Amino acid sequence: MKARITMPTWLITGCSTGLGRALAHAVLERGWNAVVTARNVSSVKDLPALYPHTALALPLDVSDTTQVAEAVSAAEDRFGGVDVLVNNAGHGYRAAVEEGAEEDVAELFATNFFGPVGLIKAVLPGMRERRSGAIVNVSSIGGRLAMPGSGYYSATKFALGGLSDALRKELAPLGIKVVLVEPGAFRTDFAGRSLQQSSTVIADYDGTAGLRRKENDTTHGRQPGDPARAAQAVIGAVDADEAPFRLLLGSDAVRIVGDELQAQTEEIKAWKETSFGTDFPE
Repeated sequence: MKARITMPTWLITGCSTGLGRALAHAVLERGWNAVVTARNVSSVKDLPALYPHTALALPLDVSDTTQVAEAVSAAEDRFGGVDVLVNNAGHGYRAAVEEGAEEDVAELFATNFFGPVGLIKAVLPGMRERRSGAIVNVSSIGGRLAMPGSGYYSATKFALGGLSDALRKELAPLGIKVVLVEPGAFRTDFAGRSLQQSSTVIADYDGTAGLRRKENDTTHGRQPGDPARAAQAVIGAVDADEAPFRLLLGSDAVRIVGDELQAQTEEIKAWKETSFGTDFPE
């Protein structure tokens, strides 16, 4: 990488609250450059006031392709390029599969999946030219397993995980890292202000998806994860010589994903003979 590696430039989406804001603070406190973005840019205007030489605040709705191109161009004009892209912006959506509204699901995929894709494609020409950089895609443990009521949200995160897995194999020979961050429950606005849900309610799902509707969910404000510590963990992973591909954040994430992987392994073993039996006879 060019000399800018001594002061890398991070472009972070969704910086108004939560992990995005904690990460912006952590990057800027290290003396690095940060392009901090939010749909409502006024929510991040305080950061350039605190760090006038290293922070650039920009409006960015990741589903708006024009704003995506403008944000990357502004980052390149101000700091010379983007060294680390953090696709953090996104939101949850609660609905049984049958309850999900088509327009809500389309918006969810536009924000949680196609938005990151657009930003990745916008920063990669510069990263490829420099043969260095890192892309951090913030997923969720919901990208490893799906809970009732979160099928559509998990679908966006499963999609992001699959894309990231292929992307890391494509970019590794070019010196570009890809890290997929999979947090558990963190004390952010994710389960509060940022959580959306279907207006359709079907009584047959009251005992499954219905239990996780916002009015029945008592977890908000009591999540175990600390966004500030998560931000430091992400920076450490990006800086590592051997960066992890999947980075679980939170003790609950390790436990839940570990249990899921064990259950999947046991099911594979239990049905192995059936699976083998579908081959052509030798």
